[in-house]
Amino acid sequence: QVQLVESGGGLVQPGGSLRLSCAASGRTVSTFTLGWFRQVPGKEREFVAALIWSSGSVFYADSVKGRFTISRDNAKNTVLLQMNSLRPEDTAVYYCAARNGSGLIRTDTAYAYWGQGTQVTVSS
Repeated sequence: QVQLVESGGGLVQPGGSLRLSCAASGRTVSTFTLGWFRQVPGKEREFVAALIWSSGSVFYADSVKGRFTISRDNAKNTVLLQMNSLRPEDTAVYYCAARNGSGLIRTDTAYAYWGQGTQVTVSS
């Protein structure tokens, strides 16, 4: 079992920045993919970014490429999502997710473990 705890959400003005953190515990994530998804009420959960822990390979949705950066802190078993140049359309609940292996990275149903979510609101 893997437990995921997110932090770092909040309210920010358009053009601003936020950094989300996701701390993993319960077992080693060395063979895992850690991902971020987001969801707006009434819409499907959307892939944002993912990182393959073993290789450090990263993947992004087109909508956030160039603005968001996913990274890891090995010592803390934590994955980070730095979000810059935020837009109102980035407003959503952001979820951290984890899966063993590295296939179907952009598919939410491939992830077995989920955090509780953290609200990000971009508004003036």
